Amino acid sequence: MTREECYYLGKITKTFGNDGGLSIYLDVDDPGEYEELDAVFVDFRGNFIPYFIDKIQLHTSKKTAVVFFEDVDDVETATKLVNSTLHLPLSTLPKLEGNKFYFHEVTGFMLVDEQVGELAPITEILDYPQQALFSIRYKNREVLIPANNEIIKEVDRAQKTILIKLPEGLLDVYLEEHKNDE
Repeated sequence: MTREECYYLGKITKTFGNDGGLSIYLDVDDPGEYEELDAVFVDFRGNFIPYFIDKIQLHTSKKTAVVFFEDVDDVETATKLVNSTLHLPLSTLPKLEGNKFYFHEVTGFMLVDEQVGELAPITEILDYPQQALFSIRYKNREVLIPANNEIIKEVDRAQKTILIKLPEGLLDVYLEEHKNDE
């Protein structure tokens, strides 16, 4: 399994007890969807290693859990895994419909504004705590556009486009601030 075939699930934050338990942070909207999890891939020094789960105890309000992996039965072995990231295969993600999407799914989609028309393909999505932002190259400049329900009007998976309604003046801010550079 490679990084490109997986999505980020969370991170091992610390050991739990003396019998190999690990505290994990789940970077997901609904941790409850993962209480029946039977295996994960642990990114250990750049290698994706499968670990089978003996037991998992979720704390859904905190997005944390305590997990016990098969063959990890002492604190020394568990300590080696602390700070490793957890991943699952992309194939396990449920299909989203309508205007909902996974960030990795729309990278490369063309952003199209209702007024301006085609802007540029999405180069990446920056996921900040306050909001996610589409990053595009427009007229040789990086432009960041909020990726939220007020702006996104339609996601067309067949055409690989996202129709948006840009906030008034947003493009001007990026173009004006660099006018003096020319």
